Amino acid sequence: MYWMSLKYLYYKFHHLILYGAIGCCASGLDFLVYSFLVQIGGQHYIISNCISVLVGIATSFTLNRNYNFKVKDKIKKRFSIFLIVGLCGMFLSNTILWVCIEKLLFSKLVSKVLSIVLVVFFQFLLNKYFTFSPSKK
Repeated sequence: MYWMSLKYLYYKFHHLILYGAIGCCASGLDFLVYSFLVQIGGQHYIISNCISVLVGIATSFTLNRNYNFKVKDKIKKRFSIFLIVGLCGMFLSNTILWVCIEKLLFSKLVSKVLSIVLVVFFQFLLNKYFTFSPSKK
């Protein structure tokens, strides 16, 4: 009975689970690039965030397309939508960073972690229903 419940939950939420795993990889890479640019490279946190988010977007799109949603058609269109969603997420992330760092006086790294957590849910919904929705034939 317990196994059936787990199997049902996985079936019901497998895209979310895999999106989460892929998102952790992409977000981890995003955080590493951001940390390197801010801490070692001495770059401004907004510039660092823009660069690191673009790295995360490319990683996430490639992994989600190939392993999660497994769509192979309309790649340019799907990437364009994914990029727009990612850029909206970047704007939201930059806003969160600015508020956390400039107004709340949080550290740059804590602010980045908070921005990643908040932006992930927003982007999952947009990507699931717009970027990777099945094509209408």
